[in-house]
Amino acid sequence: MTITAILTAAEMRAAEAAVFASGVPEYALMQRAGRAAAEFIWRAGGQRDTLVLCGPGNNGGDGYVIAAALRERGVAVRVAASAEPGTPSARQARADWSGPVEDIGTAAPARQLVDALFGTGLTRGLDPMLAGRLGELAVTAELAHTVDLPSGIATDSGAILSSVPVFDLCISLGAWKPAHVLRPAAQQWKRMVCADIGIESADAPVHRLAKPRLAPPDGNAHKYTRGLVAVVAGAMAGAGALAAEAAARAGAGYVTLIGAQAIVPTPHAIVRRRMKALNDTRIGCVLVGPGLGREGAAHETLRAALAHGHPAVVDADGLHGLAQAGFEVLPQRAILTPHAGEFAALFPDIEGSVIEQARAAARASGAVVVLKGSVSVAAASDGRACVSEGASPWLSTAGTGDVLAGLCAARLAVTGDPFAAATQALWLHREAARRAGPAFIADDLLPQIAPAIGACL
Repeated sequence: MTITAILTAAEMRAAEAAVFASGVPEYALMQRAGRAAAEFIWRAGGQRDTLVLCGPGNNGGDGYVIAAALRERGVAVRVAASAEPGTPSARQARADWSGPVEDIGTAAPARQLVDALFGTGLTRGLDPMLAGRLGELAVTAELAHTVDLPSGIATDSGAILSSVPVFDLCISLGAWKPAHVLRPAAQQWKRMVCADIGIESADAPVHRLAKPRLAPPDGNAHKYTRGLVAVVAGAMAGAGALAAEAAARAGAGYVTLIGAQAIVPTPHAIVRRRMKALNDTRIGCVLVGPGLGREGAAHETLRAALAHGHPAVVDADGLHGLAQAGFEVLPQRAILTPHAGEFAALFPDIEGSVIEQARAAARASGAVVVLKGSVSVAAASDGRACVSEGASPWLSTAGTGDVLAGLCAARLAVTGDPFAAATQALWLHREAARRAGPAFIADDLLPQIAPAIGACL
């Protein structure tokens, strides 16, 4: 089973409590977790001699179970602890280890290190001596692994609370945590995996972005049933043209570029029309904002584009106008696509991690909010959210946001579902960038959209 759920520390405690309520003892769950982690460590490190660092809580208990499981495989394992076990399950795990426990302050290094000091729920940094010792032992090891989260990282915010080394492998237990996808925490390991230990998380509101399953047009489809997208152009016609072509390549059956008087190159399939074309009841999505401008009649154009009640995507300069007009002008089905600066202007009172910000903004606006950045989050007003991390850093170039807006518009016209459209668009955008390789410009994403869709059929 592929685990995509992201649980906060409180949600993880509740999920574990549900397992215990079903009749599974706490120590049995700890044994599942430790043995699952040991399997990943064995695959990575084989017979390398190993030092397991155990803290006083249940993360340390996992460490004792890991040590015992590796010893069963013939690995030369040593355990060093920062303190005596402080929970019943951790004490049971320590008793079942039955081997010596060294002082972490004097323990010799090993070829392989396992950090099981502190995991989910940490709220303050490590003692400087302990943090320094962890760093020393990690640096001298050929491979360094961490259980659940590196010691010194805040679970829900991804903040680094004390000095944290870079690990080769981070082994999450049961479900992903916000820190696994948020920066700066997510930069503290080279690879991460999630161990299935029987935690029920399919109904969690927040998930990592997964490849969507898309369907081709059915045998009776025609250009209008496949989705009509109207892109409202503005002062910078190139941005609207980029968005329109992205929409045309992302599955929409008909794309019209409205109000663009400048001669900019677009495929012949994209039809140019005037604002009165927005009266067309067949429109499945209006996209307004890319290249709209902020001067003159830009705000009036925004209001006119939204006045017909068509499902809408509002991006770029359209978001500036929306801050003036208010969320009441939005149609029932809408997607907003701000980057961090636009978000701060539109939602000045919302703080927190990008996950928390996007979810709060969706509740406040009633729209699906796609908060763009190195980690992008699509959130719906009902609390659902999807997190996209690991996108190409080459996306940090002009015009890629216009392409994403066009993808959102096309998928909204096709599906009629703003949240599904936003998550599909994020994945297609990320995949198109991956296929485009290094040093691309926004235009280079366009020919990669079709093969990205093909990978989802």
